[in-house]
Amino acid sequence: MGALDGRVAVVTGAGRGIGREHALLFAAEGAQVVVNDLGGALDGSSAAATPAEEVVEEIRRMGGEAVANHDDVATWAGGERLIESALEAFGDLHVLVNNAGILRDRVLVNLSEADWDAVVNVHLKGHFVPTRHAAAYWRERAKSGHDVKASIINTSSTSGLLGNVGQSNYGAAKAGIAAFTVIVAEELARYGVRVNAIAPAARTRMTESTPGLSDVVERPTDAAVFDSWDPANVSPLVAALAKVDCAITGEVFFVHGGTVRRFKNWTMTDALERDDRWTVNELAERLPTLVS
Repeated sequence: MGALDGRVAVVTGAGRGIGREHALLFAAEGAQVVVNDLGGALDGSSAAATPAEEVVEEIRRMGGEAVANHDDVATWAGGERLIESALEAFGDLHVLVNNAGILRDRVLVNLSEADWDAVVNVHLKGHFVPTRHAAAYWRERAKSGHDVKASIINTSSTSGLLGNVGQSNYGAAKAGIAAFTVIVAEELARYGVRVNAIAPAARTRMTESTPGLSDVVERPTDAAVFDSWDPANVSPLVAALAKVDCAITGEVFFVHGGTVRRFKNWTMTDALERDDRWTVNELAERLPTLVS
């Protein structure tokens, strides 16, 4: 018995890296998987269909069930076709893993409008669109009297939750995804849908090209040493959140190697208070006490 027996899952950006590991583990745990990948370069500048088919073939060789999908999840029609592909292939949908993304790292003064728009579009809109179409399907199922037990797992990043120089476009999108997760979890609970997010730290094309990380994420030379940057380390958390009996929703988790930690969203700490309006000079004098 697999942990995901009977579950139908869509995984976006599943042709390589973390998404590929999600798809493989989901299939190994008994899920039927739609492997979505547009293909192409890290910056989204080109497309190739082969990665999705390669993952599907891997899954079939191990006895699992999977189909490939090449729709652009950041387009309305593409997101709709993606959800429809799960229904056509497997007759239902229970899990959506939003994982697709690109990078165009620049410090702000070198960041073009095109670099900003492309990254925000793929990450943030690329989470919204599949979620919107999946939610519409689950809402109709719930209204028709079906017992919906669905799960959405989004992909945020420490670049957005903690910040990282040179990634204002990527970080802004990833912070938006975390907020999107918390809000949508509240909205979709009435339909039997749980929504969570992960902020993974793993070796991917993205991390290998991120300044300061390329050396850190290298594979250990000793095979006996645990490879904490292996992207396969991330997927068990995603699968656990996708289980039919998981009750967790509205959360964001950091995951790296064997470490899983819960993020808290923006939290207010100490306060400056008085019973009247502050003056500018008074605040200028007192504000440093809040950040000391």
